[in-house]
Amino acid sequence: MTDKNDDAATDLLIKEVDEDLRHDQLHALWKQYGGVLLGGAVALVLSVAGWQGWNAWEMKQRQSASLHYSEAVTLVEQGKKDEAAELLTKLAAEGGKGYKVLSELRLADLRQQAGDLPGAVAIYQRVAADSSVDKVYRDMSIIRAAYLQLDSGDAAAVEKSVEALAVEASSWRHSAREIQALAALRRGDTTRAADLFGKIAEDAGAPQGLRARAAEMLAATSQRARS
Repeated sequence: MTDKNDDAATDLLIKEVDEDLRHDQLHALWKQYGGVLLGGAVALVLSVAGWQGWNAWEMKQRQSASLHYSEAVTLVEQGKKDEAAELLTKLAAEGGKGYKVLSELRLADLRQQAGDLPGAVAIYQRVAADSSVDKVYRDMSIIRAAYLQLDSGDAAAVEKSVEALAVEASSWRHSAREIQALAALRRGDTTRAADLFGKIAEDAGAPQGLRARAAEMLAATSQRARS
């Protein structure tokens, strides 16, 4: 019986000593690192507050850009295109990334409607060259710029500009190949044009309207080559 009581007392003593040691260790650690830990806690609180403040500011900026973009669209619908262009130009310079791109594309469209094709092309090329812009918008801008240059631009350069988008893996291949085919016709290369129009016409993944147009152009090109 005595042995059991002794064992229990020993266990209790060990636990008390162990707790005292842990307390002493924590006290020593706090004395050594307490300032650092407190500073870290303060820094964490400040960083969270800063992050929340940044999010609030960013949300306000997005809301402001959204309102200005909607205003510009309304001005376009009302026929006040000069006022819309002025607002869109400001948004393109000062708005967030998303509205910057949308504003640039809308500006290019306004330039095209006004007959300023070089101005529209310049905007599309600027968007296409901006690595911070999402690839889908950059590729679309390459296609749009190329279409606008088909009549007056250097045919070989236009054809080259869409080369990377004419591959099988590209979702823009149908438009890119049409551009290449039309550019080839301008250069007088009916064989290449016919080959490209044929690829579009036979591509089940191409939009129906584009396939029909390619088939018509293929027939016309083949007839021209025979005559």
